[in-house]
Amino acid sequence: MALSTLNRLQLTPDMSICRILTGMWQVSGAHGRIDAKAAVKQMFDYLDGGYTTWDLADIYGPAEDIMGEFRQQLLASRDKAAVDNLQIFTKWVPQPTKMTKQLVEQNINKSLTRLGMESLDVLQFHWWDYDNNSYLDALRYLSELQKEGKIKHLALTNFDTKRLQIIYEAGIKIISNQVQYSIIDRRPEVSMIPFCQQHNIKLLTYGTICGGLLSEKYLDQLEPQNVDLNTASLKKYKNMIDRWGGWQLFQKLLVILKQIGNKYNVSIANVAVRYILDKPAVGGVIIGARLGLSHLQDTNKVFQFNLDADDIEKIEVISRKSQNLFQSIGDCGDEYH
Repeated sequence: MALSTLNRLQLTPDMSICRILTGMWQVSGAHGRIDAKAAVKQMFDYLDGGYTTWDLADIYGPAEDIMGEFRQQLLASRDKAAVDNLQIFTKWVPQPTKMTKQLVEQNINKSLTRLGMESLDVLQFHWWDYDNNSYLDALRYLSELQKEGKIKHLALTNFDTKRLQIIYEAGIKIISNQVQYSIIDRRPEVSMIPFCQQHNIKLLTYGTICGGLLSEKYLDQLEPQNVDLNTASLKKYKNMIDRWGGWQLFQKLLVILKQIGNKYNVSIANVAVRYILDKPAVGGVIIGARLGLSHLQDTNKVFQFNLDADDIEKIEVISRKSQNLFQSIGDCGDEYH
């Protein structure tokens, strides 16, 4: 079943996106081997289901190559209009070193070649080390490449509010910042969302279902040990839950989310995603595609219900019992710096 147009957002005057972006980090290798041919085949199912917006990166293994192959097959089997209906958000994640126009352009050219594109729809920039402020040089060069037509829109990944403000004040136009945001991790609400609302910057969120921990699979289950967590995402988000309030409080949250889900005949993950989609400044939620494992039917339900004030208050009651992650970890992305 295709999604309705109500599930789209006009992110820029020239680009409408699906509010659930399909994330390709799983093809990086940390989640098991991916069959590229099967992956491309399933990408047609996503597109036909209305999921036209993809999140990938230069560092996600063969993600850009797989997308390039998909675009080629789409063009061959359908037409250019079908290809133009994709919105591809890739990332550049350089080593924090001295930035030159040549270095920046070489890397953008590499992504253009892998994707088979003349101009990147959206380039999301990430920087590991704020002690090295060459990120501003990189963004200035990216802006030049934007003016030259190699990039349509510039965005960020895991930048904190302080650095986002510096970038904004440098006159660099940013359309979105990709951050971790979930019922568990609500750090964006402290300073990121107010800044983004003020300056018309959207947030694209990841970690919204905590790598799959926010699901029926973990309801009424004993606390998993590290050895039981078989993906990088599960290990990462289990650690976040530990810092948030621990497994016992997490179980209470899952019970509440299950009750809300039953009310609308949707899953725990659907409730977790809907909750974040409704937050101010949130443009979209990125859900990882285990290409070869389809969760499309369940994901579609996110757009078939709305949470009421009673649902939200039940979630808030649990949240008020949790630890303040902004105090213990810092602002968005600070765990990577």
